[in-house]
Amino acid sequence: MAKKKSAPIDTFATRIDIPGKVRNALINVLNQQLADTLDVYSQTKQAHWNVKGRGFFQLHELFDKFAGDLLEHIDEIAERITALGGTALGTIRHTAQVSRVAELPDVLGHSQQAISLLADRYAELAKSTRDAIEACDEIDDAGSEDLLTTISRDLDKKLWFLEAHLQDEA
Repeated sequence: MAKKKSAPIDTFATRIDIPGKVRNALINVLNQQLADTLDVYSQTKQAHWNVKGRGFFQLHELFDKFAGDLLEHIDEIAERITALGGTALGTIRHTAQVSRVAELPDVLGHSQQAISLLADRYAELAKSTRDAIEACDEIDDAGSEDLLTTISRDLDKKLWFLEAHLQDEA
């Protein structure tokens, strides 16, 4: 399904010394990351609510912690967008329209399947975050690069945690 692209949004005046066209490009990159991260957040909460089977309690708690950490990243991305003079586009409806992350099935199956499904989503988000870092580098915005690099490291760590749970089944 092709995702609907957002119309450009006017920026607000700021004293940040990044030219307007460059800021617009950054805002677009960051709004896409905001949507993707919001999507993975909601899918992580879906897994938190519906995980079943072996290790239920530990996974229920782990997924909730992951979701909480994603909320911090979401807030940081949105604040960076607004600091650049943009509008953070963070509604559920907007996220559903533009997220590039694969949809989580309604039924997760056993706990190992839930972990595997989440690992796939975290891997997708980690890759898109690295792509966004590269885009910010090309635009020459070290501030956004640094923010996304921190998020990238955290996503890689979470992916490692998820994959470690799957290794005992191999």
